[in-house]
Amino acid sequence: MSQNLPEFIWFNGKLVPWAEATVHVMSHALHYGSSVFEGIRSYQTPKGPAIFRYTDHMKRLYNSALIYDLDTEYDLATLLAAGREVITANKLTAAYLRPLIWRGAGGFGLGADNPTGCMIAAWVWGPYLGAQAVNDGIDACISSWRRVAPDTLPATAKAGGNYLSSILVSREAKRLGFQEGIALTHDGYLAEGAGENIFLISGNTIYTPPMGASILQGITRDAAITIARDLGYEIREQNLPREMIYLVDEVFMTGTAAEITPIRSVDRKTVGTGKPGPITRAIQKQFFGLFDGSVEDRHGWLEYV
Repeated sequence: MSQNLPEFIWFNGKLVPWAEATVHVMSHALHYGSSVFEGIRSYQTPKGPAIFRYTDHMKRLYNSALIYDLDTEYDLATLLAAGREVITANKLTAAYLRPLIWRGAGGFGLGADNPTGCMIAAWVWGPYLGAQAVNDGIDACISSWRRVAPDTLPATAKAGGNYLSSILVSREAKRLGFQEGIALTHDGYLAEGAGENIFLISGNTIYTPPMGASILQGITRDAAITIARDLGYEIREQNLPREMIYLVDEVFMTGTAAEITPIRSVDRKTVGTGKPGPITRAIQKQFFGLFDGSVEDRHGWLEYV
């Protein structure tokens, strides 16, 4: 994160200085990962700052909280207003927002029914996988770590503890000299990146792992699918064997942080020509065009601050 930290965080109902947004070291979430969160981007547009699919993200936050029995006193309208307040108070336009609900201090057992906290932070966060990743593509690898089986942890929930798996995948990839890792499912099919969904393109058909492959229901994933269908491409959500990723014409990743990032090689095997392909570029053009005004917001994805 940049050292130029914003001034305020929305913390349990009010704006507080960044350094004062603290929790007790005996908070349940710190010990057991009992938190749920979102990653959301706002963009500077010709009409002012706009948050991409803001309501959809916040609804997913509540869904994650429901799965993990994390109650919060704040309703959807309150949190939507709070995120806008954080952006405005910190004089941000293009920013990354992080809402978080966590189980706080109280009881010490796994099933302790401790009070929850809620916060929303916002800061400037550039390209997640590197300054040139979106334009040039990245080098990825298949991780030795696999995603958990669907009946082990709820992949649908964007929960703190779930991301320990992602940390293993990401750190292994970087240790081996790659920019990102791709995990397989428990039974050996392609799942997702450490923090991104994946798409494979062969001819004019776009393939992506199904929801049953222990993947997060990515909001940028959904946007990419919608854009691709608008452009006339066929989307197939199905189990994908590992070796397929070496044989297709194009591969790209999607995520709030990663946006739409091409993959130019996997396990040091070149994907296609080794450069972002025409279908990936077409989807990127429609996605990023939403923010510079060159593409009409047909689906109502921009929610203005």
